[in-house]
Amino acid sequence: MKLLVTGGAGFIGSAVVRHAVGQGHELVNLDALTYAACLDNVAAVADSPLYAFELADIRDRSALDRVFQQHAPEAVIHLAAESHVDRSIDGPGDFVETNITGTYNLLEAARSHWEGQGRPEGFRFHHVSTDEVYGSLGPTGKFTEETPYDPRSPYSASKASSDHLVRAWHETYGLPVVLTNCSNNYGPYHFPEKLIPVVILNALAGKDLPIYGDGSNVRDWLFVEDHADALLTVLTKGPVGRSYNIGGENELSNLALVRTLCGVLDELRPRESGSYADQITFVADRPGHDARYAIDPTRIREELGWRPSVTVEEGLRRTVQWYLDNESWWRALLDRKGVGQRLGTGMA
Repeated sequence: MKLLVTGGAGFIGSAVVRHAVGQGHELVNLDALTYAACLDNVAAVADSPLYAFELADIRDRSALDRVFQQHAPEAVIHLAAESHVDRSIDGPGDFVETNITGTYNLLEAARSHWEGQGRPEGFRFHHVSTDEVYGSLGPTGKFTEETPYDPRSPYSASKASSDHLVRAWHETYGLPVVLTNCSNNYGPYHFPEKLIPVVILNALAGKDLPIYGDGSNVRDWLFVEDHADALLTVLTKGPVGRSYNIGGENELSNLALVRTLCGVLDELRPRESGSYADQITFVADRPGHDARYAIDPTRIREELGWRPSVTVEEGLRRTVQWYLDNESWWRALLDRKGVGQRLGTGMA
């Protein structure tokens, strides 16, 4: 297939780009190259004849129309988004403009292209979203595809809005869509503002390892390369109009996650004395911090035959080793706006 991937220079998007080109798909990577994007993420495939790059913003409808006309993709995988909860607390406007208005622009550009091509049955618009749209779980239970939406942050509210737009364009205009909602991703090329890379890089620098609240918040962790494989599986096998929750089947509290990372670092890059866990410090919790996310992956497993291949222990080890081996990649990003700063406290 010829794919248009939005946000393909970001963390998850670049994993999709690398995986799709590796599977032999022709691909156009559309990215605005905002602060969290990095073209080094796709350097491994940048010289492939299957790969093309378009510098464009999903908030710019005319640019989208040009890209659709020039490249005539057979499918869209929509990943371009503002994604950091802490940043959404400090500046929600960017999340509304990109995640809601940008998705609207992309839907309209895709619909215009699809209708202009005679509404081909094989066309797909795959919208990639998050489990955060479902809100917060208690100590038990899991999110299913029928869980009511209950977003708690500007980020999750903007993603919930975009999910609703995609479903509406399917129901109203017949646009052939599939949707996915994933759990927390981690792995190589993770931008150094999220928990796992922050812990790794702070540990190596001898800095505090900040844990929000008491560290009891629980997340399901999904290795990014597994996620990329799942997204291509849904795109090629998922029935039109169907949604799938994608989980890693790996629940950990934030405190347990950080302690696990410290143990891996102790083994792979020991300190002169003591453990990296000695650097753990507890900081004020973020406003509206959801207590627990957990995904029931039954639908994607039973209908499409997909399951994650990487345990969280294996994935964390691979991630730590990647950061140890790729200092030139992450060091170049440390000066970008907001990196290394505490964001999202709700204080002016």
